[in-house]
Amino acid sequence: MAKDMKHAGDEKGMKEEITLPEGVTASLTGSVLTLKGQKGEVSRNIKGQNVAVVVEGDKVSVLSANSSKKEKKIIGSLRAHIANMVKGATEGHVYRLKVCFTHFPVTVVVSGSQLLVKNFLGEKTPRKLVLPDGVSVKVEGSEVVVNSADKDAAGQTAAAIEQITKRAGFDTRVFGDGVYITVKDGKEIK
Repeated sequence: MAKDMKHAGDEKGMKEEITLPEGVTASLTGSVLTLKGQKGEVSRNIKGQNVAVVVEGDKVSVLSANSSKKEKKIIGSLRAHIANMVKGATEGHVYRLKVCFTHFPVTVVVSGSQLLVKNFLGEKTPRKLVLPDGVSVKVEGSEVVVNSADKDAAGQTAAAIEQITKRAGFDTRVFGDGVYITVKDGKEIK
């Protein structure tokens, strides 16, 4: 019985449509989907087994010849990626980090395409991070704001900032010095 049900699903296939908001345009070159909006341009390589992406005017469709569990999962993931791309092109993705210190006053500075963490634990040499293209980082007092149209780039940059001040083998509940993510794309970390 279950075999027949799977066969019936395989014959009809699946189609998921995402309607783009006003001001967002989509283009597909090979397997690279590009969305352009007010906040910037976001590109993503979208290719999956047995799944095709089609751009039709203000709609992006994800198609599959089968409707098995595997294709449903892939289509759901692609729908989420495209929704993140739309949000990035219209609003942008913002991550916020907090600079914390107890003994030595830490200074965080953006200099060109580098982020410098000075005087971390009294170190003479500043810790450096090269910022990727398409990501803007601002320091507002004791808060660092990472902004990008690409969610992956913003998240990876925020994680890299947190990692350059990480101390292996130390309990962060006791030794709280560092730069920590407090808001991930609008969701507060507790």
